[in-house]
Amino acid sequence: MSQKKYWQGFGELSDPENSQKRNKDEFRDELPFESFDDKGLLDAKAPRRDFLKYLGFSTAAAALAASCKTKVREAIPYGYKPENLVPGEAKYYATTYVNGGDAVPVVAKVRDGRPIKIEGNELSYTGGGTSARVQASVLDLYDTHRLRFPMKKGAAKHEEATFEEIDSAIQKELAAAGNVVLLTSTINSPSTLDIISKYSGLRHVQYDGVSYSGMLLANEAAGFGRKLPSYNLEAADVIVSLGADFLGTWLDPIGQAAGYAKGRKIDEKAPKMSKHYQFESYLSMTGSSADERFTHRPSQTGAVALALLAAVGGGATAPSIADAKLSAGIAKVANDLKAAQGRAVVLCGSNDANVQVVVNAINSAIGANGAIIDFAKANNTRKGVDKDFADLLAQMEGGQVGAVLIYDANPVYHYFDGAKVKAALAKVKTTVSFSGRMDETTQECKYIVPSHHFLESWGDAEPKTGVVSFIQPTISPLFKTRALQDSLLKFGGLTGLAARPTAATGDSTAITVAAVPSNTSGGSYEEYFKKFWEGKLGGEKAYNKALQAGFAETSAGGGAAAASGAGGVGTVGVAATAIAAYPAGGKDEVVLYEKVTIGAGEGAINPWLQETPDPVSKATWGNYALISMKKADELGIDYKGVD
Repeated sequence: MSQKKYWQGFGELSDPENSQKRNKDEFRDELPFESFDDKGLLDAKAPRRDFLKYLGFSTAAAALAASCKTKVREAIPYGYKPENLVPGEAKYYATTYVNGGDAVPVVAKVRDGRPIKIEGNELSYTGGGTSARVQASVLDLYDTHRLRFPMKKGAAKHEEATFEEIDSAIQKELAAAGNVVLLTSTINSPSTLDIISKYSGLRHVQYDGVSYSGMLLANEAAGFGRKLPSYNLEAADVIVSLGADFLGTWLDPIGQAAGYAKGRKIDEKAPKMSKHYQFESYLSMTGSSADERFTHRPSQTGAVALALLAAVGGGATAPSIADAKLSAGIAKVANDLKAAQGRAVVLCGSNDANVQVVVNAINSAIGANGAIIDFAKANNTRKGVDKDFADLLAQMEGGQVGAVLIYDANPVYHYFDGAKVKAALAKVKTTVSFSGRMDETTQECKYIVPSHHFLESWGDAEPKTGVVSFIQPTISPLFKTRALQDSLLKFGGLTGLAARPTAATGDSTAITVAAVPSNTSGGSYEEYFKKFWEGKLGGEKAYNKALQAGFAETSAGGGAAAASGAGGVGTVGVAATAIAAYPAGGKDEVVLYEKVTIGAGEGAINPWLQETPDPVSKATWGNYALISMKKADELGIDYKGVD
C-alpha cells in the first residue's frame, strides 16, 4: 500500500491546523452572525443580504429566513393518472407563438402536464428558428401578475365578477351601443377574421405599437396592394439596409436571418457570399454584422434614399450630401447594386411613406421585385395603418363610438399621446378589454374578460400568405380566462354557428396532438375552429395531420410580384419634393429604437428578457442612452473607468 500523502491545496501543506478547522466548520449548523436584537431580522446588526449568503448552509436557516412556519406539503399518490402519461417523461406538442401579429411555429416541451420549454418547429418554413422573445414566452404562462378572473369597474377599482354576470351586462350594453369597434393589434388568424366578418355591425381597427404604416401605404401606391412582402435574402448577392434591423427586430427577423445566413455561407466549390451594406444612425444588431457600415443623422434617411435612387439611374435628382465619406459610400453601394442586377435588394426601416416610395423605386430599378421581394407571399404580421387609429380616436373624442372592444393592443402606452387616448376612452360608454394583464389601457376599461395564454389556446395564424401555423393547448387554462373568439361568438350571438367550408388540400408530417380537455360548452371556438379547418383542408384526417405538424400550406404562394407593381415611379417626384421640404435636423438628434428582447415594452414584464444582455450594448435591465465618447465629453459626462 502506498505511503504517499496527497494534499488538496497549498493550505493543507503550509497551514494544516487552520485548514482542518475550516474543513470542520464547513457544514456547521449554527449561523455565523451577530446575535439578533428585539428589532427583528431586517433591523438586526447583520444585514439581510449577508444573512442570505449563508442561507444554504443549514435547513434551519431556511426556516428562520421565512420568519414563519412553512406550508405543509403532502405527497399524494397519482391515483387518477392518465394512461398515456409517464411521470418525468417529456412530451412535445406543435403549436404557435403569437404576440402582437408575430407568429412563429414552435414545439412545446411538456413534462407532467406543464409546458417547460419552447423550441422552433423544424418542420415549418422557419427551419426551427426562434428568438429570445419566443424562448422566454413560456415564463409568461406562469406569471403571477396575470389576471385570474373577469372584472368590472367598481366605485374605486376593478372588482371580481363571474362570466355570467359580466356577459349579461356587456351584451345588454352592446345591443344599445350602436357603433361597436373592435380594436386589436394585427390579426392574421384566418378563423378569427372569419368570426369577425360574421359579427354584424362590428368595425375592426388594427393598431400596432410599432407601426409599418408608411411601408404599407407606399406599397399600395406602387400597385402592390396594402401589404408587406416577404424577402428571400438567400437569393441576394448584395443587401443594402437603410436603418432596417432585419436580423434583430425589423419585420421578420427569424425568417430573414435564416435566408441571410444561407447567402453568407461560403461554398468551397463555389466560394461566394453576399455583400451587406448598412446605412444607419445607431449601431444595431444588423449593422454590427455588415461588411461595410455608413452612419448618418436620422433626418438624412430620405436624402440617402434619394441619392441612392439617382446613383442607380432611377431618374431622381441627387440631393447635396456634405459628408464626403457618406457620399462616397452611396456611390460605391450604387455601383454594386447595378452590377448585381436582379440579385440585389434595398430594405428600409423608416415609417415615412415618402421614403418608402423612393425605396420601392430603387428596388424596381435594380430588378429586386419577384425573385427577392415577394409580394405574392405577403408578410401578414403588420397591418395597422396610423390614420385608421387616428380617425377612431377622433370619433371617440366626438362621442361617436358606443363601445370599444380591445384585444392585444395598449394604445394608452404605445401611442405618442397616451393621455389623449385615455381621455377618449373615458367618453366611450362601454369599454371591454381582453388583455391577460392589467396594462395601461386595461386600467381604463369598464369590463375585463382576460384571454388565455397561447399555450392554453386553440387557434391559428397565417404569418405569410398561404402558410398557416396552428395553435393547440398544451395545458388546461390555469385561471378563469376565456379565448377572445369565444367572447366574440357570445357577444355577437354567433354561438353554434358553423364555419363556412372551403375546399383545399394540405399535407404534413406528425409530431403529437395534445389531448387537453376543453373547458367550454357547445358552440365554442374550439368546435368552430375544427369545423373551419376540416372544411378548408378536406376532412378530419387532413385536419389532424396538419395539427400534428403544426402548420399547413393552403396555397402555393411565391411567384413574381404583382404585374401592376411597377415600383411607384409616378409618385417618386411627389415623395422627393416632400422629403426636400423636411426641416433640417438640429444640433442633436435622438433615435428611439426597438430592443431585440424587450421590443416595444411588452418584454419588460419578463425577467428572462430583462436578464438577457442586449446583443450590442450587453446591457441588462433598465433604460439607458447610447452616447458617443465625443458627445459625452461635450456634455461633461465622466465615462472613464466605466466598464
